[in-house]
Amino acid sequence: MENNVFEQMAKRYDTEERMELARVIVKEVRAELHNSKLKSLIDYGSGTGLVSLELSDLVDSILLVDSSEQMLEVAKAKISHKGMTNANVLYSDFTQETPELKADIILLSLVLLHIQDTNKILQELFNILTHGGKLVIIDFDRNNQVNHPKVHNGFSQEELKKVLSEVGFTSTEIKTFYHGNRIFMNQDASMFISSSIK
Repeated sequence: MENNVFEQMAKRYDTEERMELARVIVKEVRAELHNSKLKSLIDYGSGTGLVSLELSDLVDSILLVDSSEQMLEVAKAKISHKGMTNANVLYSDFTQETPELKADIILLSLVLLHIQDTNKILQELFNILTHGGKLVIIDFDRNNQVNHPKVHNGFSQEELKKVLSEVGFTSTEIKTFYHGNRIFMNQDASMFISSSIK
């Protein structure tokens, strides 16, 4: 992978702002994961586990997957510190190669905007999900104030719904759940939660 900007950020990644945003996301995702006690969850692009480690009580197991080893080192330390027995980490980049995995739930929290080929990654994640499995995406609504060569400027909910359907998901519900100041590349922005069933 090209010089991974997230490797350099890992140690100082958990800023107060990121932790605050993670709390907002955790609250929204928790509501989505009720009745998941016996289910396995993959947090793809987990970073340091700010979101998924707060959900470990709701599921049977969590696998934090990230393409930054440094981020996962921070996540591992948190798992160890909290004495968690149902969380593991995997260093992997599914845009390059997808390992043989299966999961009942996959979470992408503010990750899709960093992936150039959204169709390809959504197809890979669809393939990993068990039948009836759920893909939960948290990301930013399209924002024309944001312009960056390596980041999507958010997503149109209608367009995303169409892509998810083309990939093979049978149903998708999307709603905007949060508006914040300067949360997306220093711009005011809104976040949506999308839940798709395989």
